[in-house]
Amino acid sequence: MRKSLLAATAAVTFTLTACAGRAPAPVQTVQMKDAMMDCTTINAEIAANTAHQGELGSEKGGKVAQNVAAGVVGLVIWPVWFAMDFQGAADTESKALDARDQYLSTLALQRCPMQQQVAGH
Repeated sequence: MRKSLLAATAAVTFTLTACAGRAPAPVQTVQMKDAMMDCTTINAEIAANTAHQGELGSEKGGKVAQNVAAGVVGLVIWPVWFAMDFQGAADTESKALDARDQYLSTLALQRCPMQQQVAGH
């Protein structure tokens, strides 16, 4: 009986830790392709990054809810605490996208003089 309880606890713990979160994969601020980017490409990447920021915001909200639920349930069933996400992948990736967008905006100012004139009017 004791061995089966231990095995069941180990199985639950292993299963929950698999759902605990993902490793962050932040984008590099400066990339090799930047040297060849034109205005259209820069603006397209900024737009794609903005869309991805929205997805990361949803993920952050979901992780907060997951951590709260795991914390509460963990008071009764402690292995659930292993399901909590402490990696903060969405936050790390969001900060990296902010830095990338700031860099791309600087590139746009340098390479897209027509946009400066339109923005100035």
